[in-house]
Amino acid sequence: MTDLPDRPTLPPYAEAMGIAIERSEKTTPILTMDFAEHVQGRPGYLHGGAISGLLEMAGFAALKAHLDAEDSNRELKPINVSIQFLRGGKSQMTYAAGRIHRVGRRNAHILVEAWQDDRENPIASAVMNILIAPAEN
Repeated sequence: MTDLPDRPTLPPYAEAMGIAIERSEKTTPILTMDFAEHVQGRPGYLHGGAISGLLEMAGFAALKAHLDAEDSNRELKPINVSIQFLRGGKSQMTYAAGRIHRVGRRNAHILVEAWQDDRENPIASAVMNILIAPAEN
């Protein structure tokens, strides 16, 4: 477990949701989202949209970290995102991390999990397919 040397920035949406990059495990960023009123769904539980947003940000952060390691300047565009809600997210800190399954020249396949107390017992997971396009200047 190490800190990210040049901590990547997250988009304004992530900041509005209270999502932050806490640390990195090898090259994979671990994102966090603390429970707050603006991410609450039913009383005492996270809103599904907040969980989805955390998963999506973790997937993009993992892919960006992978591409930055290759010194690649590319634009990332979602093709599809499939979310599986496994259990309710309680009123506590939530973590998420993406795992790169495959990266090609034009697309990437990423698996993402969100958990709270126990990483082996996720609250939600996602499968993401991302288009990798040359950056437009």
